[in-house]
Amino acid sequence: MKQKKKKKIKITKNSVGLAKIVSSAISNYKKNKELDKIKAIKLQKLEEKNSILKERKELKIWEERLIKESNKIKLNEEELVNKEKEIKLREEKQKIEVDRLIKKDEDLIIYAKELREKEKKLKIKEEEQNRKDIDLKVREEEQKQKELKEQRRKNRELKLLKEEENKQKELEYIKIKEWEEKFDREQKLKEQEEIRREQRLMQKEIEKKSKFQEIEKNPKNPSSGLENFNIDKSKEN
Repeated sequence: MKQKKKKKIKITKNSVGLAKIVSSAISNYKKNKELDKIKAIKLQKLEEKNSILKERKELKIWEERLIKESNKIKLNEEELVNKEKEIKLREEKQKIEVDRLIKKDEDLIIYAKELREKEKKLKIKEEEQNRKDIDLKVREEEQKQKELKEQRRKNRELKLLKEEENKQKELEYIKIKEWEEKFDREQKLKEQEEIRREQRLMQKEIEKKSKFQEIEKNPKNPSSGLENFNIDKSKEN
């Protein structure tokens, strides 16, 4: 009996613990459920906030785009105004240019007339100048012919003078040559004469020696040798 009571007590204790666990699990489940709901609400609010921020950003971007577009439109309007002004200025310039060209054409017509007149006058002057040039050329040709004739005459005279000079030079050369030959002959004659004179002197010396030798050999008759010696000496002098 006692054992049975103990079992019952154990069973009751286990059931109480299980109940507590179940209760705690249910409580935790509810809490988690609430937390999930809170998280979902927060997440939804965050998403809404992000969506609002995104919309604000998009609105700001659109505003900036609108401002840019507005500025572009203003710029385009200003450009159009400026282009209109430029077109007006161009039209005024073109008008001024057209007027200038018309005036230039008129001036050119006047200038062309003046130029034709000048060309006519210039042509007349050129014809006159051509005639003068032809006359001058004829005169120059005549002068050239005269100068050529004069030059030929001078050349002939110069040629004659050169020929005469050459003849004179040739004669002088011949004279010099003859004089040199004559001088050479005279020199040769003088040399030959000098050689003959020296030979005579040598011959006389030889004769003197031979006479002295004869006197020395024949001392008996010295007077005849001295007389001969004196005679020869007087001849030599």
